[in-house]
Amino acid sequence: MDIFEKIAKHMGPLGQHHKWSHGYFSFPKLEGDIAPHMNFRGKEHLVWSLNNYLGLANHPEVRKADEKGAADFGMAYPMGARMMSGNSKYHEQLEQELAEFVGKPDAFLLNYGYQGMVSIIDSLVDRNDVIVYDGESHACIIDGLRLHMGKRFVYQHNDIDSARKQLERATKLVEQSGGGILLITEGVFGMSGAQGKLKELVDLKKDFNFRLLIDDAHGFGTMGPTGAGTHEEQNCIDGVDIYFGTFAKSMAGIGAFVASTEEITNFFRYNMRSQTFAKALPMPMVIGLLKRLELLKNNPELREKLWTIATALQTGLRARGFDLGITNTMVTPVFLKGELLEATALTMDLRENYGIFCSIVVYPVIPKGLIELRLIPTAMHTIEDVQRTLDAFSEVSEKLKTGYYKENQFSVA
Repeated sequence: MDIFEKIAKHMGPLGQHHKWSHGYFSFPKLEGDIAPHMNFRGKEHLVWSLNNYLGLANHPEVRKADEKGAADFGMAYPMGARMMSGNSKYHEQLEQELAEFVGKPDAFLLNYGYQGMVSIIDSLVDRNDVIVYDGESHACIIDGLRLHMGKRFVYQHNDIDSARKQLERATKLVEQSGGGILLITEGVFGMSGAQGKLKELVDLKKDFNFRLLIDDAHGFGTMGPTGAGTHEEQNCIDGVDIYFGTFAKSMAGIGAFVASTEEITNFFRYNMRSQTFAKALPMPMVIGLLKRLELLKNNPELREKLWTIATALQTGLRARGFDLGITNTMVTPVFLKGELLEATALTMDLRENYGIFCSIVVYPVIPKGLIELRLIPTAMHTIEDVQRTLDAFSEVSEKLKTGYYKENQFSVA
């Protein structure tokens, strides 16, 4: 069969819907300044879909730093990969400040978050090593696992007994192969909002010999007394061997970093192929990230405001009988019972008639018969935004229960 013919018949679980979903449910265009209120298809909407947790995307000091970085250096600087010709004192300064903030001896900048995690896994383990990982790990972890040529075992989501059983299996294998064990989980699971059970996983080191890698994309900047991350929140900084954080969430930028011991971090510097053979992070972004990190560390009121909004939103939703699953972070999933057509109709009703834009998640990401509306509170939202959302959700939930969305379908104009 011709490759193009095969693709035409199998566009994938999401791609199969592209003809009717593109531009509305998938690849929507939010326009205007990054803020809780933006324009969608020419109308103002209250937006709950941006991971701009601390509101730094349009912070005046951030905008000024971004502008100055671009004016001073241009977008091309530095030229080349960092190992060859693309290093700078600013890249190294950012690494040092990040390492100190998350409680590790050293850190290494990465161009992208998703690709960064893939590359960490690829460079860290060989065919003799065994990976044990959480069953609800992010797609970047799964893609990294696909590159691993050795064995891997999955444990049930946040189930320590299951993790123990998989570590027992892994231990038997490495006793024969001479390899090691890497356990991977997340600090904050971005879909459910649950914290990974980091402290309990660290405690398993009493019985097993393994290293712990966490993806804390959503926890960095939001969790812990200082915002250093979920490992700080759970008081197990030393037990996390490799800490991975991204800039796309609380830092409102692009790129990522990995932090560990000096030896392991230097191993990454010289062995991560995606960094060795890729152009360095552009200087305007690095300059801007230094300012973002400064604001994150020195303005705890931003994190406090985020949690004020998140608490008000989640408390209000639960008081009205909504199922938020097991979230114990700011990520706010709302689970409803319904089918795909009901999900699309409900989402369009929210957007067209209530002016509320939030992400919709359906099968195959979650089980059939469930609808997830995923809300991301930020420090820029207001209590008035929360109240408007609570009222709207109560109304659309009642419509869903009475079968309104089965009988009334909406079309994209």
